[in-house]
Amino acid sequence: MKTLLAVLLRCLAGLAGLAGLAGLTACTVGPNYRRPQIKVPSAYAEATATAPTAASGAALARWWGLFKDPTLTGLIDQALANNPDLQSAASRVREARLQEIVSRAAGYPSVSASVNAITVHSNQGSSSRGSSGGGASGSGGGGGGSFTIPSNLNLYSVGFDATWELDLFGGTRRAVEAAKAHTQAAIWARRDGEVSLSAEIANDYLALRELQARIALAQTEVQQEQQLFTLIRQRRQIGFVTQLNVNQQTGNLESAAAQIPALQTQARGEIHALGVLLGEPPEALEQRLGTAAALPAAPPALPLGLPSELLRRRPDVREAERRLAASNAQIGVQVASLYPKFNLIGLGAFAGTSLGSLFSARNLVGAAVAMISEPLFDAGRRRASVNIAREETAQAALAYRKAVLGALRDVEDALSRYRSEQASHASLQRSVDATRSSLNIAQDEYKTGFVTFINVLQARDALLRLQDQLTQSDERLLSDLVALYKALGGGWSSS
Repeated sequence: MKTLLAVLLRCLAGLAGLAGLAGLTACTVGPNYRRPQIKVPSAYAEATATAPTAASGAALARWWGLFKDPTLTGLIDQALANNPDLQSAASRVREARLQEIVSRAAGYPSVSASVNAITVHSNQGSSSRGSSGGGASGSGGGGGGSFTIPSNLNLYSVGFDATWELDLFGGTRRAVEAAKAHTQAAIWARRDGEVSLSAEIANDYLALRELQARIALAQTEVQQEQQLFTLIRQRRQIGFVTQLNVNQQTGNLESAAAQIPALQTQARGEIHALGVLLGEPPEALEQRLGTAAALPAAPPALPLGLPSELLRRRPDVREAERRLAASNAQIGVQVASLYPKFNLIGLGAFAGTSLGSLFSARNLVGAAVAMISEPLFDAGRRRASVNIAREETAQAALAYRKAVLGALRDVEDALSRYRSEQASHASLQRSVDATRSSLNIAQDEYKTGFVTFINVLQARDALLRLQDQLTQSDERLLSDLVALYKALGGGWSSS
């Protein structure tokens, strides 16, 4: 066996001179990749001087921690570990890394071995006899000989062969370059999934807490409408009001009560959505999230950073850039197919009829072959493939530019909505404060006898309705903030 390997190495060594000469003249065809330079503004147009900002980076990596809500943090951490979509994305990363191995292997020799044992059996042996002269039978002057064909014949062989396609024009190197870029794109795609998932979890969680707060307000409103209904019915019995007032209040009471089942259904739907996002059955979180809790407070500062940082931070932008790099490398792969192919082949084998003496030097056969191949006519297929690769690269460049512009727009839109909701929220807060003051006045006047208790209940009802609107504004304000964190590319880990 050692002798066979030595001969095979000698065969390949004989070809190494040609391979070394080829290495001296080897080149890598196709365009070298350069990331496109896209001009971005120096600052966000929708950012205001009055809005406090903080450095991006660490603040964006786990932005949900800025809300100081342990339940929200636990949900997002669990989803990042167990979400099926993220697990599929991780599998695609592993697949891309394996594809790198496949692409790289094409640049190395391929060696294979074969072992054969053949037995030929005949029912009876045969012989052949011949004479050398015309003497009489039995005379000693003539001579003759014979041989026998054996009834069983065993043939054994052990061989190796090696083939190597020389990468003279860099087609394999470009394929490896493309595979690496695809792996990096898959990594950024997984990170983009983390960004989307964390934002979706936060939005569903905020919607759930908003709905639970509105359910509590609706239940309080029903209680107050019931109190008012009781008072109006009593006044109807003594003739102070008509049946029309009773009917109107009945409608108000039933309308208030009708809101609760719809809100409860929406809340259960948010719990079910969160369960699935965490990789669990829809009902798995009902006990954990069924108890109402307050909406978290908004962080005091916005981790905006600069628009130029967005190109490095946004996973979808980075993914688009890596796919552009992969497409660019594919041009080189196709250009290399226009040139001749150089192959080296080495063969070595031991063959004999005896297993014991199979690996003797006299049974050894070796060969070395250098081969050049070039298609003479393919009806333009290869050149069309080059042009296809160029067009795909142009499309990838446009997709990258679109991703950059879309990222900038996402941030500007999120800032605009957040600023607008801040103004709306401030107005609602002032309205709630004024209505609460009116309620206090009505209660004081009721105590002194200037108004009836109906006036107090009506003021309470107005305050509840405004508080419901303010609760919805609280949730929109936080959701706009989550959208801003997502637009800035926050929420992915470097692992």
